[in-house]
Formats: sequence, structure tokens, C-alpha cells
Amino acid sequence: MNNSDLIVRMLEAAGVRWVFGIPSGPVLPLIEALRQSSVRFTLTATETSAAFMAAAVGYLTGVPGVCVSTVGPGATNLTTGVGCAWLDRAPLLAITCNVATPWLQRRIQMRIDHHQLFAPLTKASFPCRDGNVGEQFAQALALACQEPPGPVHLDLPEDVAQAAAGAPGAHASASTSLPDMSIDAATAVLSALQKFRRPLLVTGLSYTRAAAGNELLKFIEQQKLPFVTTLHGKGFLPESHENFAGVIGRARRTDVKKFTDQADLIVAVGYDPIEINYEEWTRAGVAIVHIDSEAAEAGTNLNLVWNKPCDLDRAIAALAKIPPVANDWSSEQIVAHCAAFDRALRPASKNFVAHQALDILRELLPADAILAYDVGAHTHQIASQWRTDAPRTLLATNGWSSMGYGMPAAFAAKLVHPERAVACVVGDGGFQMTVGELALARRLKLAVPVIVLNDGWLGLMKVKQEKRHYPLAGVDLGAPPPSPAHYFGVPCRAAKNPGEFREALAWALSLGGPSVIEAFIDAEGYSPTVFD
Repeated sequence: MNNSDLIVRMLEAAGVRWVFGIPSGPVLPLIEALRQSSVRFTLTATETSAAFMAAAVGYLTGVPGVCVSTVGPGATNLTTGVGCAWLDRAPLLAITCNVATPWLQRRIQMRIDHHQLFAPLTKASFPCRDGNVGEQFAQALALACQEPPGPVHLDLPEDVAQAAAGAPGAHASASTSLPDMSIDAATAVLSALQKFRRPLLVTGLSYTRAAAGNELLKFIEQQKLPFVTTLHGKGFLPESHENFAGVIGRARRTDVKKFTDQADLIVAVGYDPIEINYEEWTRAGVAIVHIDSEAAEAGTNLNLVWNKPCDLDRAIAALAKIPPVANDWSSEQIVAHCAAFDRALRPASKNFVAHQALDILRELLPADAILAYDVGAHTHQIASQWRTDAPRTLLATNGWSSMGYGMPAAFAAKLVHPERAVACVVGDGGFQMTVGELALARRLKLAVPVIVLNDGWLGLMKVKQEKRHYPLAGVDLGAPPPSPAHYFGVPCRAAKNPGEFREALAWALSLGGPSVIEAFIDAEGYSPTVFD
């Protein structure tokens, strides 16, 4: 057994099912070991997509997603997707297959310092050398899953990959010992609830990793609190609940902020400011109780009345035991706000616009369907408009916010959950970046409809230029041409109105493989008014 075989056996034991990447000479020993295992090497069109897919797998399963690249340009391509796992808190292993050990310090073709490259984007960067491979991989697997989860880089020289294997690394625990501050946190919250009259609860990215979801909902209902979420927090508290008041920082953000600005206390549970800083959506000086596995960074005009890293699940369980405290919110006020908010998200239009397509998509997809979506104007619209009560049914990148995420994430989701409906929404700009991944979907027969919201613009940048009263420049993609019959063998249909879109979506959902629907929408649907 060589070190490549050892690595693959350790990945199997950890529950890894796929390694995403692109072959090269230094990668071939690892691919050969994978060929003889239960872990599938999955060929992508770019290393960036490989890392996006690994990040999505890590988020959906809790088992580190794994991606692999060659030296130099393969490694630099990989970093964009690894950055997604870093700022979106997904467990991931990024393996760079390097030149042979004697060449590591030489200035030669393609070689760069991989450790300096990955240092700002990972929890650790391990050099694999003959004799320490098992130990390094054991540490990496554990570290990737420790709170907060994230990517770990391993650099594997070609001669080390082929050398005789040493002993497997000892299994390391993925758990971290966070302090039990539950009594302290509950005392702080009770005191704040008694002092302030309009408390508001917010959840976010950290809450997606909590196991005490029902306990937090119990706390909300006992205290009769309205709650808002971030983009990543969607679905982890039911959005059909009468106390749900919207998503902060997205489409019609001013409507949500007008509501949240009425709060005199923010109870933040599992809220990670990596998504949106407190200063961007709260009133200056408003009291904030921050309950999370990490303390929030102090900022200008932030009034953090409690802010200590703690075991989140224990803290939530303690909150659920706080006796009810009266406040000044009324259910009628919350319901009226939500009704006005939903109307504002759907302005009247004579043309086919994004919110119409999204409503049809929500209607035709099952409740447990997974929607992956890219970065652009539609990101804001989906975050505010889409409603779900099911966790992990929306895949997006918020901390990293890189275009090109949507399609790889959707295809990864279908690998993880082949029994569930999966759909993808991308803008025409993001589609251009990752259209080559349709070849992967065709090859693997992944039944995922890719809905391209095609308006001929980089829509979000167009809106931002209009808001700043800049002339439009650098954002025009040109008049969309007619849809082709297929992309890379994946069938395509056009839709120019809601009726055609409904028919095309029904067609796509009936197929046993991937499809593309080009929805030719009016860019004016993404008006500055909608994004105020």
C-alpha cells in the first residue's frame, strides 16, 4: 500500500464519497487509488467548480467535502472555491498534488508556494511528507469539522503519494470544548427582556449547525418575539410562522430595516456577522445580546450587552426555560409588515420579470426540494421572496459571495440527495462562468433543471450604477441570442412569459437528466426601488 492508498482508505473511513477535481501527472496516483475504492473521483470542468462542489457537500452532510488540484494554476483555480468554504463555514479538504519533494524549493515550471497561497483561506495548511501522511490527514479531517468548520489544505508531493505507506493516523475528535455559558446567557437575556419593550430575535449561519432548533422556536413562541434571519439562516426557523419578519440585508431591505429599527433589543442566536455586520442593519446603540460559538467583533456604535463564546446548543436550551416576559409587539403589527413586504417584492409589470418566475418555481417544486442559486440580482430577490420551512433546502454563498457557485452546488446537492428534486437558478453572467459544468451533469445524468434568468445585463451591478447615478458601463452583456437546442448535449428550452416558463419547468422536471431553461426576463424588474 502506498500513501495514496492510505489517504483513500482514511477518506473512506471518514465517510467521504466523492473527490472533485481535474487530472494531471501529479494527481494520477491519487486517482488510481480512488479507482479501486468506494470514493468516486468526479471530473469537473474547472478546479474552482470542484471546490464549490466540495463546499456544498461539506455543508449538506457535515462530512468534509474533498477537492484536488495539480500544482500552480490548478491550485490557484482551487482557491476561489476554497474561499467559499472558509467564509461560509463548510468542512472541506483541499489537496494540492505537487512536484516531487526534491523540487519543492526550486524555481521551476508551474511551482509556487502552496502554503502561502492557502494560508489566508484555510484553518491550516499541512505539508505531507514521507512518514507523516496518515497523521496529517487525521488532523485535517478532525480540524475541518471542529467549530467553526472550514477548509484545511494538504500539499502532497508526487513522490510522497507513491511512497510506501506508514501507519494510518490516529482518529482525532472533531469536537471542540466550548464553555457552557448557558446560565449566564439565560440570565442576561431574561434581564434584557425585562428591561426592554421591543425585543427582536435574529439567527444566522452558526444556527445552521445547532441541534436545538425546536428549543429556539419554543423560546420565540413563549416570549412572543418576532424574528428575522440572514440568507444562510433561511428555513432553519419556519418562514411560514406568524412571527417571521423577513431576511435582513436583501431585496426590500429598507422595509425590513424599518421594522427591525423599532426593536430596542436584538437577541442574536447563532448569528455570524461574516454574513452582514451588525452596523449594516441595526440602529446605532441598540442593545445586542450575542449568543454564539464565537464572540462578535467590537465595532463603532455597537452596544453588545452580552458577548461571549459559548456552547450554542446548551445556551439555546437554557433560553427555552426562561419564563414568559410581556413586550409591546402585536401579532397584527408583524402580519401587516409581512403582507406589505411581500407586495413590495412583487411590483406590477407588463413584462416577464424574475419574481414571477420564482413564484412559479416555488409552486411546482416539492416542499423538500433543494434550490441552489448563484450570486447576482436574483440572489437578493430569492433571499427575500422564497419561503421555506425546511433546513438545508437553499444553497447559496453569502460570506464569500462568488459568482459561479450556483451550478456546481446544485449538481453536488443532487449527488448527495438523488431522491430529492434539485433545481438551480443563475443569472446570465454566472451561467457564462460555469456553463461547462453542464457536461458533468450530462455525464452523471443529474436531473437538475438550470434556470437562467437571462436579461442581457449584470443586473446587480446595473442597479448599483443606477442608484449612484453613474452612466451604465461594463455591465451590458448584449441582447440575448435565441436559445440553442442544447448546451453540451443538455437540452434547452426558452421561456418568454410566465405561461411558457411554467410549461418549460414541467418539461424539465419530467426528464431523467439535466436541462436548461432560458427565462428571458425584463432587467427592469430588478429596479433600484426593489433593492432599496
